[in-house]
Amino acid sequence: MFRYIVRRLLQMVLTFFGATFIVYALMFAVQDDPIQALVGEKPITDSQRAALTERYHLGDNFFAQYWYYIKGLLTGDFGTSMTNRKVADMLADAWPVTLRLSVMAIVIAATIAILAGVVSAIRRGSIFDNATLVVTLIVLAMPIVVIAPIAQLVFGIKLGWFPVTAGRDASLWQLLLPAAVLASLVVATELRVTRASVAENLRADYVRTARAKGLTGARVIGVHVLRNSLIPVITLIGVDLGALMSGAIVTEKVFNIPGVGFNLFRGIRTEDGPLVVGFVSVLVIVFLVVNLIVDLLYAALDPRIRYE
Repeated sequence: MFRYIVRRLLQMVLTFFGATFIVYALMFAVQDDPIQALVGEKPITDSQRAALTERYHLGDNFFAQYWYYIKGLLTGDFGTSMTNRKVADMLADAWPVTLRLSVMAIVIAATIAILAGVVSAIRRGSIFDNATLVVTLIVLAMPIVVIAPIAQLVFGIKLGWFPVTAGRDASLWQLLLPAAVLASLVVATELRVTRASVAENLRADYVRTARAKGLTGARVIGVHVLRNSLIPVITLIGVDLGALMSGAIVTEKVFNIPGVGFNLFRGIRTEDGPLVVGFVSVLVIVFLVVNLIVDLLYAALDPRIRYE
């Protein structure tokens, strides 16, 4: 196990630097005039442009700029955005918002997926099973860029059941609709995985043995079937948590939530390279750490798995 963890940590380091290099290269390639993009239509003097160019090393080549970024990153400095704010301070403001939204989304998705998936597996071929299949296919087919504005229009504006937007200090009620929209990214997949896993275990020999011993159906499913069936689901939920934190760009933009996705959208629009690369770097770290924890959790849940 120790050798496996060390090997994974080394892989994480290589993956991190590879990901940051690619993101930095993409931002460098698409940058036209980040200074003008920052000020919009306002005029900017030559002295101001020269000062900003020198401050952000915009006159240097790509590898020189990337070296400045990595050198600062290794000392814990994520750089300064084009708005003259420390990226670390912006991260400190944005992460709690996105984390709370993502946790709410994963709780909603996991609750719906596990309950509906177990019932669908137990009642295979029933009306409920067929209905969940149709609903999951519809959810999978609709991108969140469509679901988010429709949900805001219907449930927020037309029906008035939920607040239309949510700010930095939003309550759980204000975040409920955005969290439900964000949960739509993963709920269909989790539901189908739960159904398939439970259905497979219901046909296993140990289930027939448990029933032959006279155990009740509730005990067979609640103790024996769920224990084995939820292992892949729990690992999938762990991976989805990292995906939700990085995939909240549309949701946060539509509902005006000043989280990680909202800041990333703004940084891309204004060609704010330090902001985008800094936020993506932290997202990469979170995603890699979550994946490592999920792998270790999988081994803890299933004693048959041994990492060498």
